[in-house]
Amino acid sequence: MRFASPLVPATLISRYKRFLFDAVLEDGTHITGSCPNTGSMRGLTTPGSRVWLSEHDSPTRKYRHMFEMIEADGTTVGINTGLPNKLAEEAILASIVPALSGYDLLKREQKYGLQSRIDFLLSGQGRPDCYVEVKNVHFMRTPGLAEFPDTTTKRGARHLDELGDMAEAGHRAVMLYVIQRNDCDALRICGDLDPVYAAAFRRAASRGVEAYALACEVSPEEIRATRLVAVEELI
Repeated sequence: MRFASPLVPATLISRYKRFLFDAVLEDGTHITGSCPNTGSMRGLTTPGSRVWLSEHDSPTRKYRHMFEMIEADGTTVGINTGLPNKLAEEAILASIVPALSGYDLLKREQKYGLQSRIDFLLSGQGRPDCYVEVKNVHFMRTPGLAEFPDTTTKRGARHLDELGDMAEAGHRAVMLYVIQRNDCDALRICGDLDPVYAAAFRRAASRGVEAYALACEVSPEEIRATRLVAVEELI
């Protein structure tokens, strides 16, 4: 996924209220912008970090600049939670996830479970429907090892249980983790930060839910999901 126009480099002052940030542009201008990530962004909000921003001229937008990437741990990390579904769809259509290739139809945002929507529903003649839930990942504590989640997520645990229901009903059910950073070769479920999610992951796996992780190449010009990496099994 290439950006429509070049991202703007800046220096982060602070990220606050979950959806706002202050930064200094290269010409010295101080700006406030929107942050398209309401999560904890653990490890990705250090003041003084180099960041990259998109610019938007729409008169309906309150802020011209939007936070897209940050330099952390010696690499570039994408923080926009609106992008993983686009990255996942590109990867599925390009057969980067072999287990999800060969379906005739891909539908987005389909209702399922208890008042939920699945990110993608794949279907094809002679094959069980495949329910795919996408999660954004950008947290890393151990070099090379991405972790999810970086904070508690009751909604995420519920999604795992609903995917388990789909698997037991005879469908395929897949959790697809999209890692928006260049430096990870595996993904671990972060049980110390959210034991409830870890328990839900174990339960879902025992019910037939599949899990895959996509690593991305991230740069101010584009983000692309390029390869599968291992998902560590929970003991």
